[in-house]
Amino acid sequence: MRTVITALLVFVSVLGFSQEKAKITQTIRGTVIDKVTQATLPGATVIILNTNPIIGTTTDLNGEFEFENMEVGRHDLQVSFIGFNTTGVRNVLLTSGKQLVLKIEIEEQAFVTEEIVVRAEQEKHKAINEMATVSARSFTVEETERYAGSLGDPSRMASNFAGVSMVNDQRNDIVIRGNSPSGVLWRLDGVEIPNPNHFGTAGTTGGPISMLNNNLLTNSDFLTSAFPAQYGNAMSGVFDLNMRTGNNQEREYLAQVGFNGFELGAEGPFTKDGKGSYIIHYRYSTLGAMKAMGLEFGTGTAIPQYQDLSFKIDLPTNKLGRFSLFGIGGLSYIELNDSEKEIDKDDDNANYNFIGTDLNYGSDMGVLGFSHVYFLNEKTSINTYLSMQASRATTVVDSLKFDEEGNIIIGSNYRFYGGENTETKYSASTHLKRRVNSRNNFVVGMYFDLYHIKATDSSLVNEPGFSGYSHNYDIDGQIPIIRAYAQWQHRFSNALKINAGIYSQHVNISQETTFEPRLGLSYKLTNKQTLSAGYGLHSQMQPRMYYFIQQRQDDGSYLETNKNMKLSKSHQVVLGYDNLIRPNFRFKTELYYQRLFDIPVSESEPEFSMLNTGDSFGAFVPDSLVNTGTGENYGVELTLEKFLSSNFYVLSTFSFFQSKYKGYDEVERNTAFNNNFVINALGGYEFKLAEHYAIFIDLKGNIAGGKRYVPIDLDASIASNKTEYDWDKAYEQQYDNYFRIDLRISLKVDGRRLNQEWAVDLQNISNTQNIYSEVYNPRTHEIARTYQTGFYPMMLYRITF
Repeated sequence: MRTVITALLVFVSVLGFSQEKAKITQTIRGTVIDKVTQATLPGATVIILNTNPIIGTTTDLNGEFEFENMEVGRHDLQVSFIGFNTTGVRNVLLTSGKQLVLKIEIEEQAFVTEEIVVRAEQEKHKAINEMATVSARSFTVEETERYAGSLGDPSRMASNFAGVSMVNDQRNDIVIRGNSPSGVLWRLDGVEIPNPNHFGTAGTTGGPISMLNNNLLTNSDFLTSAFPAQYGNAMSGVFDLNMRTGNNQEREYLAQVGFNGFELGAEGPFTKDGKGSYIIHYRYSTLGAMKAMGLEFGTGTAIPQYQDLSFKIDLPTNKLGRFSLFGIGGLSYIELNDSEKEIDKDDDNANYNFIGTDLNYGSDMGVLGFSHVYFLNEKTSINTYLSMQASRATTVVDSLKFDEEGNIIIGSNYRFYGGENTETKYSASTHLKRRVNSRNNFVVGMYFDLYHIKATDSSLVNEPGFSGYSHNYDIDGQIPIIRAYAQWQHRFSNALKINAGIYSQHVNISQETTFEPRLGLSYKLTNKQTLSAGYGLHSQMQPRMYYFIQQRQDDGSYLETNKNMKLSKSHQVVLGYDNLIRPNFRFKTELYYQRLFDIPVSESEPEFSMLNTGDSFGAFVPDSLVNTGTGENYGVELTLEKFLSSNFYVLSTFSFFQSKYKGYDEVERNTAFNNNFVINALGGYEFKLAEHYAIFIDLKGNIAGGKRYVPIDLDASIASNKTEYDWDKAYEQQYDNYFRIDLRISLKVDGRRLNQEWAVDLQNISNTQNIYSEVYNPRTHEIARTYQTGFYPMMLYRITF
């Protein structure tokens, strides 16, 4: 570690940075708003803590404040306003290359006569959405990057929280309380979006690389159970992400290269004196860019090529409200060609059976969203959203055969599988928020969604009675959905509040309508201790394409047998206890139980359940599915968290759970995601090396129960010369426990007009060989194992100015 730090310092010196004696300053500014209505609050008092004399100001007629010439580094702010809880923002980092622009939300007191002060360290863990009572927390953009192993990815960052685990080092799918990753809902600036990951596939919510650019995000929410009625069509969890607006006073720029690619970004005002702003960032894959420059890595065509673009235009007006236009889109493509390989005669696990494939895979995703916020009065606002979004995936697989010399047998290659699926969604929604008085507020809303699904595929089939190409999909169809909700909050006192709501949706294809109650209760035993409870009935559509799976009949015709699938459903109950033991040190525990029902299962594949899908690049989904499956998840979670103060933070989470399901045969089994326990321990420290130089060191350790798997039937595999599974023992066994340690070291330097950061992420520094899967090897007639990612270093460089 000392060598790495020394090298970073030498590199900085070479670039000519000296320890400047003069202070380097920058501007802190922002807006104070009502947490419920989002209306600005003129006349609020804002002070910078730990300054002598105290530096303070009041917000102007637009609720805005500004502090110029503040020394770079960390600062604490406090906001107070008559009738509202005093709220703080702690340890915000001000750098030289960028103004710090804050949006501070404060909550009205239920009874002004009570002397209750809500301090920053108490609010750090709470969700931004005031209707979320249990199993919810906010997170900062800084956490998505500084947590070791997060790589700027919200999903990887969230895997550090209680109840959350990851399935595969090479993907960012997350398992929440034993649920399938496909149950996660992604929402960006109030608009529900499709899988925001490169190389994503239908029915999944994860992928190897996120399209979400943390340089454009601001503080956001993560919910894991019994979420309020604003969120629907999801059973596992919710990422409620917010995209920040661009700086409307100064033009600022960013350049970066790292794990997520080469990146360029710009933001600023449209006019010098106007309030409108823009922000836009573009990324291109690091390896793809280097290949385009003629640099070879000995990997042939197997280089992931991807690019993405994110932007937001913000146009506030004096009388017509606030208009925003935002977008996110990405393209990704990879070729995995065995035809470029030669037989490795010394490696029994290479080119086994002298059979291979050429695989070409691509995926695209794009979202264009429009929002409008209009205040009818200081207590009532209407939010309207329009969006168009599309996702597409293409797959081509050619089968190959090699001779004993490692050459392709001429004419042996043939098309084994080809497919393309596209899903387009048009969505409109409107939401009315009203603060009735200091004790009551509510929000009601309605959605209309129209899905257009177009998919086709073909695969080579050789079976008795038929030989040739067949297909699972050949569709061009639509699915309209209507949804509505109402959510109400009543505060009996500053200590006791209730959140109650109802969510409903009607799915046209199955002619099913649901009514789903939501309830949350929170009671402050003391100013430091809180009890909470929550309940929710949640439902979710199956992946749209699965409704159109076709079954080939004996006469050669095809029949769609899944169109009557109902929504999967889940009763969820949570009990929680939160204790702020000391300033900046918190203990939290939650108990939960989830009862899942109406889960699609298959008579022909009695072990199959939709609960076990959604964690890979593809999934086998049978036809003729029926909603008779069930499941249950229950467990306990513990969190010990020391918020960032005195230059360090610590987060430890402990999750112990069971996740079971019943397929068509009604036999209770472990789900594929029932690894029983997850323990995370992470922390970080900031070292002030000299004036304007800081080293950040972050360490994370993770241990979890081994992955559940279906064992291979070796005798049957030898007889058929391919992998055959023993489904009678599905998910009974686990691989060895998963263990991994990640380390991140970064150096930040503030110059007069710019800020630079160098970082190295050392993934799996112990090089632990965690088992991922097993396959049958026809060359050795044995079972071969594949492993998760071993030791893997990654670098990052960023400059803002």
